[in-house]
Amino acid sequence: MFQNLPDSFLQMNTIFISIMIEALPFVLIGVFIAGFIQMFISEAFIAKIMPKNRFLAVIVGSVIGVLFPSCECGIVPIVRNLIAKGVPLHAGIAFMLTAPIINPVVLFSTYVAFGSTWEVPLLRVLGSLVVAMVVGNAIAYFYKGEGLKEKFLLYETAGERKEKAEAPAVMAIAGMDGAVASGSAHTMANSEAKHHHHHDHSHDDAKMPMKDRIWHTLQHAVDEFFSVGKFLVFGALLAAVMQTYIKTSTLVSIGHGPVLSILLMMVLAFVLSLCSEADAFIGASFRSVFSTQSIVAFLVFGPMLDIKNLMMMLATFKAKFVAFIVIGVTVTVFAYALFI
Repeated sequence: MFQNLPDSFLQMNTIFISIMIEALPFVLIGVFIAGFIQMFISEAFIAKIMPKNRFLAVIVGSVIGVLFPSCECGIVPIVRNLIAKGVPLHAGIAFMLTAPIINPVVLFSTYVAFGSTWEVPLLRVLGSLVVAMVVGNAIAYFYKGEGLKEKFLLYETAGERKEKAEAPAVMAIAGMDGAVASGSAHTMANSEAKHHHHHDHSHDDAKMPMKDRIWHTLQHAVDEFFSVGKFLVFGALLAAVMQTYIKTSTLVSIGHGPVLSILLMMVLAFVLSLCSEADAFIGASFRSVFSTQSIVAFLVFGPMLDIKNLMMMLATFKAKFVAFIVIGVTVTVFAYALFI
């Protein structure tokens, strides 16, 4: 059946499947954490732990990622929910940039990949913190407007879902006149609730029984999975196409000199779209060809920006904001790698 297919197509198919198998476990972890945040983390708690000072908020966002064993495959839905819950945009993005790099799993895998030495792992962690601080503060002080798309700014609580489910029955019992009045009142109340959604969500969800909260966490995780899954598939397919038809050897042949080699390794990180738990082993394989500077650029840039991650960001954030992040990350990673 597959004998007439070109070898390049079969290679592309293999790469696509391998990327999906590598990414899916971490996407699942990410959507379940996002569901947990939605149902169990209140706006009051976030307001309590998040500094009001923008610079300090970026610092907190940058370092708190050490507690989250997530790679870039699943970080976008987590950040989306945190921002929707009230985390400042600059702190959320700082968290998004560092969490796939500074968590213990990635740190240990990098340590093992580079012969149980600490030079490259520490340079990688330091680079991620530098980029997060620069981009986070640039967003805090220079970016104006919302980052999330409008449809993600308002989340429907379990209480609101219950009200919507019960509304048809109430309308049928009350009759047409009562239904019209009730519908008008509900519309006004719902509009008011959306306007003050950060306050309402914590109260509605906190009153739910534990089993209902767990059930809605699972429901939310499923919704998140199908929301980001299609962009993961498209990103993985695009990465597979580029890996198949743009030969690594061709790129390596043009990567001479510190500037070109750093840029080349950043391009490779974007195209290969590796999970941060595994990319250190690929990066280590280039030690005989490229400098430490180039490899660090590969290890810092890849978890922050790759094809599949960019697809999920474009689905979540406004295009203007994504462009702001892409430019900030690219320039800062390049400058950091050039001067270490």
